[in-house]
Amino acid sequence: MELRQLRYLAAIADHGNLGRAAKALYVSQPALSYALKRLEAELGVRLFDRTPAGVEPTPAGVDVLAAAAEAIAAADRVAAAARRHRTGGVLRVGFEASGAGELTTRARAEFARRRPGVQVVPKRFDWGAEAAALREGAVDAAFVWLPADLGDCESALVHTEPRVVGLPAGHRLAGRASVTLAETSGEPLMWTDKAPREWVDWWAVNPRPDGSAPRWGPKNDNVEEMLEQVAEGAAVCFAPASLAAYYARPDLVWVPLADAEPLRVALAWHPGNPLAADFAAVVRSLL
Repeated sequence: MELRQLRYLAAIADHGNLGRAAKALYVSQPALSYALKRLEAELGVRLFDRTPAGVEPTPAGVDVLAAAAEAIAAADRVAAAARRHRTGGVLRVGFEASGAGELTTRARAEFARRRPGVQVVPKRFDWGAEAAALREGAVDAAFVWLPADLGDCESALVHTEPRVVGLPAGHRLAGRASVTLAETSGEPLMWTDKAPREWVDWWAVNPRPDGSAPRWGPKNDNVEEMLEQVAEGAAVCFAPASLAAYYARPDLVWVPLADAEPLRVALAWHPGNPLAADFAAVVRSLL
């Protein structure tokens, strides 16, 4: 069994089709089909069922794919560890939307000043994905919007900020100094199915203090889609106050949300990564 074969499996599962997976891997479809058959023979189980639409993992395939993902992530961490010593170091820092506000950029800049031999690479993720990227080894440290699963990671609370409601310009609440949750209850609220449900419910304040549920509006996959739909008047959105500065638009108005719990942002990193631990120390020094 080779790492290359495991990457083949992951690509087939991601694309659900041998032809598309082969194209993404830059190999021929017959070669990919042959590699899959060889691996199935070696493991003694069928990993995918062939269907008219493509392929689907068998029960055995689901388990093997989960283990393969762990192996691929571990191999990527091995390569990253070697790269740190070969190049003087690479630190990948994840964040979402406005991250931890100005602290996100200040921390990267200060770390680069103290460790000029280390390349600091910012990695932006969509809703709630920065925590998963950290767990999977795609980044070395991340500014994580809570709530989030940070199991097996070191973490520290580094930032809090109030929440605001995003409204289309001309909305009946747009001229207010602040609004309450109750005053927004009749408005459709933007949400996503790309993030963990606990995360979605926290942002939506679901259930509300009176036990009611939000009025769910359109779904979105990222901040740009969310703001476009709010500007069109399709819904309102809840966001951290820093988003108002980072994503200012003339067709949007941001109003403080008076009675919503503030956003908490944690810095999280993998234990045993010296560069990430050094970055955490820099962040703490800036608080």
